[in-house]
Amino acid sequence: MTLQLPVTEMKAIALRLTPRQDLKAELTRLVDEQDWTAACVLTCAGSLSQATMRFAGQPVGMCLKGYFEILSLTGTLSKEGCHLHLAVADKRGQTYGGHLLDGCHIYTTVELVIGILPHLQFHRHVDDATGFPELVISAANSSPHAGILPQPPSPQPAVEAKE
Repeated sequence: MTLQLPVTEMKAIALRLTPRQDLKAELTRLVDEQDWTAACVLTCAGSLSQATMRFAGQPVGMCLKGYFEILSLTGTLSKEGCHLHLAVADKRGQTYGGHLLDGCHIYTTVELVIGILPHLQFHRHVDDATGFPELVISAANSSPHAGILPQPPSPQPAVEAKE
């Protein structure tokens, strides 16, 4: 199957966050201030003195205290909601990853490059198959219900991973 996707230009911005700022709160503030309808994290490097995330399949988040290097921050950003995943390593190299939550305090710095997609809009609609607000992509200034990308078929029931 060949998908006919629209070509879109991306603008990139680079920024630095400073000690004691909250990573997610600052990203959310920036999205709101800049009125972004579609953006993504291209790269991120830095350190945290506290990492707060929700691990896979868990109903609540966990707050890790200590010093952590950011290994990865990835995800989508828009006024309708941000979906971001974070991976960090502690002083022993133990790695933790999950859904970014408020409460990730910057230790020394966070250097970010963000891609802004001005010709697109990211929307969130509850998906009947998952029960979660999932990403719907449309052209800028179009109806949030007129997705430009084909929506995937409903997934088959998950199979439990065996250890």
